[in-house]
Parts: sequence; structure tokens; C-alpha cells
Amino acid sequence: MHYVYLLYSKSTKKFYIGETGNLKRRFTEHNDGKSRSTKYGRPWSLVYYEAFTSKKAAQTREHKLKRYGKGLSELKRRIGLDE
Repeated sequence: MHYVYLLYSKSTKKFYIGETGNLKRRFTEHNDGKSRSTKYGRPWSLVYYEAFTSKKAAQTREHKLKRYGKGLSELKRRIGLDE
């Protein structure tokens, strides 16, 4: 399985979108400061994830969420994280 996930940092009040084949390991890496892009927002909370059977499908979804602001806004609205 491959996952697209949404993290939230209370300290920076920012969201982070990522894709991985091992969600548990990747979440730990984010909170251990092993990812340059999330190093300064610790601690991170996992607020949402989607599972995909192929890496390509997960990467496509991640790309859409990152590149098109409306996709992320709609997702946040749908899961109750409206701004």
C-alpha cells in the first residue's frame, strides 16, 4: 500500500502533505526531525491519510493536493479543518 497523508503543526499552524509506502515510519521520521521540510514544525499530528494500491496513484493524488490549492481547501473542508 502507498499513502498520501496530511500533517498539522500546532506550533507553526501549517499543514504538510506527503506520500509514502510506510506511513508509520515516515510519521516517526517527521517527528524525529529527520525530514528537512518538517524539521521546524514539530510535533506533527497526523490528521488524515488516504491509502492507494499503487505508488503512481498515490503520487498523482499528492501532486494534485500540493499543486492545486483548491484540492487541499476542499479536503480540509470535507474533513472539518476549514480555515
